[in-house]
Amino acid sequence: MKTLGEGDITKGFEKMNSMPYAEVSKLASRPVACVDCHEPNTMKLRITRPAFIEGVRNWKASQGVANYDVNTMASAQEMRSFVCGQCHVEYYFKGPEKRLTFPWHKGLKAENMYDYYTEVGHKDFTHAETGAPVLKAQHPEFEIYNQGIHARSNVACADCHMPYTRTGAMKISDHRVRSPLLNINRSCQSCHAFSEQEMKNRVEQIQTRFTESRDTAMNALMELIEDIKKAKAAGEKDADLKAAWEAQRRGQFFIDLVEAENSVGFHAPGEELRILNQAIDAIRKGQLAIPART
Repeated sequence: MKTLGEGDITKGFEKMNSMPYAEVSKLASRPVACVDCHEPNTMKLRITRPAFIEGVRNWKASQGVANYDVNTMASAQEMRSFVCGQCHVEYYFKGPEKRLTFPWHKGLKAENMYDYYTEVGHKDFTHAETGAPVLKAQHPEFEIYNQGIHARSNVACADCHMPYTRTGAMKISDHRVRSPLLNINRSCQSCHAFSEQEMKNRVEQIQTRFTESRDTAMNALMELIEDIKKAKAAGEKDADLKAAWEAQRRGQFFIDLVEAENSVGFHAPGEELRILNQAIDAIRKGQLAIPART
């Protein structure tokens, strides 16, 4: 981005958005590097992604905080999650200029993002079998994490995925970014006074409950899709299927949010089950909204 913008990252970002991926990838010589998260002279954490800078500004504005500048106003602990949130987020490409945009204008919760997408009229694609204008979630780990107990307790992404370690006399973050379950001693037991097996069992219980609820929601979604297909085959007009389409759009997006965020329900267990309940509720109401044919 700096090269494209001749030193101005934001201008480079704007040029890059409209370029094909194959062309942009030629400008990158390596994957994520130190400078993506650290100021090279001081190694202080920094945000380098314009989309995240804009996204956080919009999010804070929804909370009544105007002109928020993440690089000067965030705390050191917040930055240990924000640098991760530069990439691990939900997003879409806005307008003909294809500007990378995070849908945080109303907040970070599932309903906030859905309401924003509805307000701006965005859809990712039209479902080929039902005709519904649907949304495709990306990987909203940052948004879901922010609804959980760890975020509420001021535990950062790096505390669990990059726990502190010692190199000689120095205390540094472990840059082998990985699942906390691969390093329970330093990732979990620095806060939780339970055995490694107990911590592992707790995580697996949360993930098992989530998987069962997710499968129930997905089965419900597939039933709604089949019901819409049958209605279309029976000659139902598109105008009479709009309520069912809306239910599919909402239910599919909510399920996709918690499925695509990759923690199998762990980042915010209560919130993720709530989102799945909301999805199931929308889907079942969508089935009832399909006109009955006698």
